[in-house]
Amino acid sequence: MAVAPYETLAFALFAVITVGSSLGVVLVRDVWHSALLLGIALLSVAVHYVMRQAAFVATMQILVYIGGVLILITFAVMLTRDDPIEEAVT
Repeated sequence: MAVAPYETLAFALFAVITVGSSLGVVLVRDVWHSALLLGIALLSVAVHYVMRQAAFVATMQILVYIGGVLILITFAVMLTRDDPIEEAVT
C-alpha cells in the first residue's frame, strides 16, 4: 500500500512540532511556557496516534494527559508562582 505524499508531509510537520515543542519544554526557563509547550507536545503525539488509526489511544492521550496532568501542572504553577510585587512591599 503506497503512502500518499500529503500523509508524509503531515507526519513530517507534526514530527517537527513534537520534537520542537519537546525541546522547548526542556530548554525554556519560564515554567508557565514550559507547561504550555508540554501541552503542544502531548497534543501532537495524539495527532500521531490519529494518523495511525488509533483513535481510542488518541482520545485517552487527550483526556488523561492534556485534560488531567496538564491541568494539574497549570494549577500547581499558578498556586506556587512568586509575586514580585508582594516581595517588593515586604
